[in-house]
Formats: sequence, structure tokens, C-alpha cells
Amino acid sequence: MGSEGGWPVLSLREAGISLIDCEHRTPPASESGFPYVAIPQVKDGRIDLNGARRITREHFEEWTRKANPRPYDIVLSRRCNPGETGNVPEDFEFALGQNLVLLRSDGTKVLKPFLRWLVRGPQWWDQVRMYINVGAIFDSLKCVDIPNFSLSIPPLPEQHTIAHILGTLDDKIELNRRMNETLEEMTRALFKSWFIYFDPVHAKAALKRHAANLAPLDWTVERARAYLDRMDPSIAALFPDHFVDSELGEIPAGWEVKPLPEAIDINPTRPLRKGEVAPYLDMANMPTKGHTPNTVVDRPFGSGTRFANGDTLVARITPCLENGKTAHVDFLEKDTVGWGSTEYIVMRSKPPLPDEFAYCLARSAGFREFAIQSMTGSSGRQRVPVSALSNYRLPLPGRGKVSKVFGKIVQPFFLLASRNAEKSRTLATLRDTLLPKLISGESRVGV
Repeated sequence: MGSEGGWPVLSLREAGISLIDCEHRTPPASESGFPYVAIPQVKDGRIDLNGARRITREHFEEWTRKANPRPYDIVLSRRCNPGETGNVPEDFEFALGQNLVLLRSDGTKVLKPFLRWLVRGPQWWDQVRMYINVGAIFDSLKCVDIPNFSLSIPPLPEQHTIAHILGTLDDKIELNRRMNETLEEMTRALFKSWFIYFDPVHAKAALKRHAANLAPLDWTVERARAYLDRMDPSIAALFPDHFVDSELGEIPAGWEVKPLPEAIDINPTRPLRKGEVAPYLDMANMPTKGHTPNTVVDRPFGSGTRFANGDTLVARITPCLENGKTAHVDFLEKDTVGWGSTEYIVMRSKPPLPDEFAYCLARSAGFREFAIQSMTGSSGRQRVPVSALSNYRLPLPGRGKVSKVFGKIVQPFFLLASRNAEKSRTLATLRDTLLPKLISGESRVGV
């Protein structure tokens, strides 16, 4: 049988693609060890280890005895989000979670690097819809049905060219993602160093005690000198060289402990009329890491949280808060107001704190732990009352210079990350437009 584009239509079984089932049980979690990939880690053709539990070597070896992922294998979710797939890259060790299976090509009729694209086109999702089992709680796919999925299979030379074209686009998207992860790590590391750990103050205090022939406390002289040698002297001069007691413990001299509302505006008023079309961000597209959301669409305003550029959005409902859904708003047109779920808390830094401060605070472990502990409501529907944030206290510089310098340093990081994300969205649109045309034979490529 042939497709409209002329390619033969084969079942996965006929195409030499085998299905390898998982262990139908869950290993105990470990504090460290090998990643155990579950359904939430499989999305949009990728396997994301963010949030994956860890298991011991003993359990890893036991769980990979039957299903041992290899490069170019495809992890397929059968439940919750049936049909979602993730490509297994090289040098990527993990154990397969429940309700996931591996698809593996023998390379005779489907090139191994091409398989990842074969299971992402419209024909694939047509087959998913055809074989889906609708359940009272979860929809699912049966292992016995998946090998019967029928798809158009291009000739091997065409597969090679298609995989190269789409893979090149995906590689650029992945490079941008990794660059943004690095920018995020740099931003949050600086925030923690200055505003949580007070590293510049510890370093200066250690050298001060050394000059007075007193033994350093937490920091060695060598560590203090190495830290300050990497720091601009004009920035180091903004920090004190000793600590004072406070209700939060020791804080830098000259700093003050303030309740959150004195530093951060919570749910500031934003003008948006009912029925007015405005950018809408739903909870599903809120990032769990990084500050840039995946997709924003225009939609008439009904009711929900309103936000503007410079705001930070934090999910306040379980499990979204625990999963880290947080975004920094820098994706709107000038003077535009966007809107989203009523389950967002909007945070806006008050001067002299830069806009990015609120985002870094929202991502910090201490704030997130406080928010989680403040949740109220029944199991499964818990949320953070906005009023609870008034009880959060944080130490802040008495003068605004440290905060302003922090903003000047991290603002270029945020700008570059946003540009990278925009480029990736453009590349993803191009990739997703080309994919069905190339696989079906509607668009041909030179081989």
C-alpha cells in the first residue's frame, strides 16, 4: 500500500521496529545515583531529566536488564500523554519508568536517526487517535496495538536527508537551550552569592580578622583572597566587612530585614478590559526552569491574572509550584498587558531592586520552601494564599547600589536568553512545518 506522496505504508512491525516494554513496577528512590525517567520527563521529542528521581546502581541494573535504552531508541509514553515521544541521545544512561516503552529500529527499512521524526508527524498522531483507549481517568495505548501503527516510509536515502535537515534544526534549538541553562545558572549563582550566602561580606570579614591577627571563622584567608581577586574592586567596596545580628540571624552590616511587600509588589494592578484580546499564557506553557515561557497566544480576556513586562509569575497551586513553574515577563510588546491563570502570583520588584531580583527570589530554594509550607486547602487542590507572603522576610542592602549593580550584570543575561528562546521558537516552527511535508513526500529533497 502507498501513501499520497508515493511512499510505501508499512506497520511498525513490518518496518523492522520492535517494542520493548518496561518493568511494571517502580524502584525506590535514592538520594543519588542513576536517573529514572518517568512520563513527565518525556515531551516534545526530548527526554528532560529535570525532576527525575534517582535510583541505586543495583536497581538501575535490574530495571535495564529487560529495557536498556540505546542511542536512537525512542521512549514512548502509553499513558497520561499517550503518543508523546523522546529521542535517546548518545551517552545518556537512564532506567525506563512505568507506562513507557522503547521503540527500536533494526535499520533495514527505517534508519535509526530517522525514527525520531517518523514518530512525530501527523500520521503518527492519526495512529495514536485510532488506537487510543479512552479511560475513566487516563487514556492509554496498548503494547499489542503499537506495532500495528501504519506509517509512510520514505526510501533510505530520503530518510538520511530528512533526518539531516530536521536534526540540524533541532541541534540549533538544543544549543540555544543549553546556552540559556548556562545563563540561568550564572544569574542564580550570583543572586545566591550576594543576597543569600553574602559571600563578598564573608570574604572581606575573613581578611579583616586576618589583619587583626584573629582566626578566620567560616572562610579561610586563601578562599577569601581568591574570591575577592575575581571581583571588581569597585563592586567589592559596596559590601561591608562584618555582620550584625537580626531576626533572621547574621546579616551584612547596614542591611535591613524587610517583609516581602516592602520590597516586592504582589499582584499589582494592570488595566485590561473584559473581552479585550491580549497575550495569554496558560499554566502548561509556564517554564519549570529558565525564565522564558514556551508559547503565548492572543485570547479575549475573561478573568485571570494580569501582568506586564518586568513582572515575575509564580504558580501558586500544587503540583505546579513544587515543579518550579515560574516565568519572567519580557515577551510582551511595549505597554501591552498580558493575562493568564488565576493560579499565578505576580511579583514586581520595587525600586531600587531591579525587575530580575523578583524572578531570582521566586526561583530561590528558601522562598519556594516558604511558599510550599504556606499552602492551604484540601489534598490535591492546595494553593498559596497571597496574604501568606506578607510573612516572608528577607535581608536587603540599606543602599540601592548593590541591587542596581546586580541588575546591570544580569540584565544582559536575560536579554540574550530571550533572544535565544525567540530564535528557537522560529526554528521549531520551521521544523514542525517541514516535518509532515518531508515525511509524506509532499516536499522532496535532493539525495
